Amino acid sequence: MKSLVFFFILSLLVSLNHAIELDFCVADYSLPRGPEGYACKDPAKVTADDFVYTGFRGEKSITNVFGFNVTLAFSYAYPALNGLGISMARLDLAVGGVVPVHSHRTSEVIVLIKGSIIAGFIDTNDNAYYKKLEVGDVMIFPQAMLHFQVNVGKIPALAFVSLNGANPGLQLTTPSLFGGNLPDELAQKITLISPQEVKRMRKILGGSS
Repeated sequence: MKSLVFFFILSLLVSLNHAIELDFCVADYSLPRGPEGYACKDPAKVTADDFVYTGFRGEKSITNVFGFNVTLAFSYAYPALNGLGISMARLDLAVGGVVPVHSHRTSEVIVLIKGSIIAGFIDTNDNAYYKKLEVGDVMIFPQAMLHFQVNVGKIPALAFVSLNGANPGLQLTTPSLFGGNLPDELAQKITLISPQEVKRMRKILGGSS
């Protein structure tokens, strides 16, 4: 038993030592990405530009049917995030725009910069937690929970979100159901909506039967 405890402590110390062995691990996009992220770029080739993301600059065009635009600063676009367990996104919502129900592999914190939105999430007991947010308000969406945002103001809304994962993923529920290749018959059965409505949603979202 003592030897097992010793082995556990030794393994923990080795793990902790490995965790602080490098100051950073800027992603090397020339190498394949693994389940734990990208391989590290040669430190001799790392520059200050690797640590700066400029994708949030300027006005963002909104062209989708929902009336929103999301600019993602995930590890595949922002190399310095690799291995750090954090990421960000910019959220632009047109008047009346909606970010439909979606989920991530991580938790998310949102801060509203402009406008007025209703934001919320639904837990595994089907309880909805939602609130009207004003400028400066912050809300958290727990890990993997379905959540959404709706612009209820008279001007376009702007928010920034932070997620505790370098590549947290983004799955929009409605496009996943009707914008992909899920057969109509299955989409109808698992949503309990009519065949006509399934076809209408596919037409809007560009899915294939």
